[in-house]
Amino acid sequence: MIVHDCFSRPIASAPDAWIDVVERYSNDNNKTLHRTSNTTRCLNLGSYNYLGFAAADEYCTPHVIDSLKKYSCSTCSVRVDGGTTDLHTELEELVARFVGKPAAITFGMGYVTNSAIIPVLIGKGGLIISDSLNHNSIVNGARGSGAAVRVFQHNNPSHLEEVLREQIAEGQPRTHRPWKKIIVIVEGIYSMEGELCQLPEIIAVCKKYKVYTYLDEAHSIGAVGKTGRGVCELLGVDPADVDIMMGTFTKSFGSCGGYIAASKEIVQYLKYTCPAYLYATSMSPPAVQQVISAIKVILGEDGSNRGAQKLARIRENSNFFRSELQKMGFEVLGDSDSPVMPIMLYNPAKIPAFSRECLRQNVAVVTVAFPATPLLLARARICISAAHSREDLIKGLEVISKVGDLAGIKYFPVEPPKHETQGHKKLE
Repeated sequence: MIVHDCFSRPIASAPDAWIDVVERYSNDNNKTLHRTSNTTRCLNLGSYNYLGFAAADEYCTPHVIDSLKKYSCSTCSVRVDGGTTDLHTELEELVARFVGKPAAITFGMGYVTNSAIIPVLIGKGGLIISDSLNHNSIVNGARGSGAAVRVFQHNNPSHLEEVLREQIAEGQPRTHRPWKKIIVIVEGIYSMEGELCQLPEIIAVCKKYKVYTYLDEAHSIGAVGKTGRGVCELLGVDPADVDIMMGTFTKSFGSCGGYIAASKEIVQYLKYTCPAYLYATSMSPPAVQQVISAIKVILGEDGSNRGAQKLARIRENSNFFRSELQKMGFEVLGDSDSPVMPIMLYNPAKIPAFSRECLRQNVAVVTVAFPATPLLLARARICISAAHSREDLIKGLEVISKVGDLAGIKYFPVEPPKHETQGHKKLE
């Protein structure tokens, strides 16, 4: 309870580069928190607003307002009854074209896209081989499927091959019959690590053993790749080699919901069998329009080059922020080009120290603790946006550096500035 104030902080603005954080107070050591009417303007380093579409946008917002007037907030129906508008059909065609698959199906919630789809794709007598750090939605989907689940070491293609060989040789428990179906599930960018999937190597292993691949691109679609098409584009993988491509609209596109892109046969099958499609209210039409408009901006179909500028900026901002943090002596996880960068805190007691001090200096950060990560691997997860200016990032870096010194989390030696090292060489 003592660290209660570091989580679930209410905000009173759009999740743009800067946000208004509602001030709270407690009279009983954070057992209960009371909101005030005051807000603090903070630099937002926590939202998944990778391309800056979450706030008002000159192209998206007018289209979304028009769709709200035309279609209202909700369809008040499921997709198979009266919940499919022409916007939903347009979005599915656009998503399929954007990711490079023949067809796509959309859902009203990103989490459900994994947890409700996996049990439809595989069941008893099947085998799911899952990365050890896959998201909770994948874990719950796999558990609910009734299939056997095996885990391979995080992002380790050679261990995946070991697990596959062993499972194919042994077959199903007790009967040793061949598995009815085997699916390997990985993520494009791991949301707590900021790491890119070793997709080319994993695809090669899956092809060798003729098993299906399922790629979760929640954090990578729109955020990485030259034209924002995710890890397949970034790492040079043909989308045809990935059987199921899953992604969400909640990150780069500034909306809600998720999609599955696959062959026409798989998508048709899902439309007949998936409970999230048959029984859940369809995506809100303005949310659908937001995604359509955002993808059109990314593709340059809005008549400008803002999409290309946003993609260049998110890449530059991410790589600049990551390299500066590393120079300061922080232990930063993840790969270059990834907009997710966890700063390792390790000690759970450093979570409130880091979080509160950053907030005091007008920087809003997200800290991650058990059970989302192992108990002694606490971290602060920084998410960079194309909406951040260079001045914003420098301000954030200055504050994080000061707080890092106070909290004692600079676990590596500080890299000396380049001009100093050059001066030393001259003296020698």
